[in-house]
Amino acid sequence: MRVTRILRAIPKTNPTGFNISEYRRAARVPENDPWKENESWRTTGEFTRAERFKGALPGFGTASVAFAIYCVYEHLFLKDEHHHDGTASTVTAH
Repeated sequence: MRVTRILRAIPKTNPTGFNISEYRRAARVPENDPWKENESWRTTGEFTRAERFKGALPGFGTASVAFAIYCVYEHLFLKDEHHHDGTASTVTAH
């Protein structure tokens, strides 16, 4: 066996002392989490994400429907008489 293979097989220590496998093990959610029941209220009932943001814009639906109705009314019934029919009137200077 070559020396390089032996040197590669030796686990290298990190010069900073940081061990990624220990970090992953510590960051993992434990199987028997003692706070799981105490924290479950955050994601149930009136504290769900949809419930929290439901009242963020209380009149937005009504306002958007009213605006759409006004746009249709303006397009159908309010004709703008200020637009010309394509003929330009020339003003002559005296």
